Amino acid sequence: MRDENREARRAVEAIVMVAEEPVAPGLLAQLIEIPVEQVEAICTQLADEYRVDGRGFELVRAAGGYRFRSHPDAESYVKRFVVSGQSARLSAAALETLAIVAYKQPLSRAQVSAIRGVNAEGAMRTLQQRGLVEEVGRDPGPGQARLFATTPAFLERLGLDSIDELPPLVDFVPGAEVIEALETSLMADSRSGSAVVDSRHEPGPRQEPGVPAPSLEPGSENGDAPPV
Repeated sequence: MRDENREARRAVEAIVMVAEEPVAPGLLAQLIEIPVEQVEAICTQLADEYRVDGRGFELVRAAGGYRFRSHPDAESYVKRFVVSGQSARLSAAALETLAIVAYKQPLSRAQVSAIRGVNAEGAMRTLQQRGLVEEVGRDPGPGQARLFATTPAFLERLGLDSIDELPPLVDFVPGAEVIEALETSLMADSRSGSAVVDSRHEPGPRQEPGVPAPSLEPGSENGDAPPV
């Protein structure tokens, strides 16, 4: 291996190692003063070597750049290292809101709330504070609402290179047979519930105002007293 290529490989490793965020190939090329194509080739070679050697880490592409991360096979050991009491987990509401923004971006807070069916202000604030969602512009329509989208940090957390790598929504939508069966079940439950309500609330005979109610004693007729 030529000394220049060896030096470039060492430089790539050193920069990516100390970087807090994925490093774009263009920036690596500029810092090391080599073509972008050579940077891409070096990163591919390094990733292959780490995989063949069975290292506990790997070089991956995420959010448009390169970063090191622990190997999935070592997940159990990494979990032991992470503080179990760390309160960094997102709530179900925040995760649902994040999914909506990821698939429908850019969109406003009002649009997120309309899709969820509940107010999403709190969840959106949480996502902004975590750096997963950011303001990207304003709606040209009336009111010029602020529009939000996911951040590079979101891609990095999910290990994605771009938003296009999100799994298709169709993978999470039930088939036509499931929806039809669900609708049939709901309609049957609705009819059954209506029958129970009707049987419990059958109207009795109408009574005119000022007219005493008919007696229910045996032998009585139209409210007359029974014969003695």
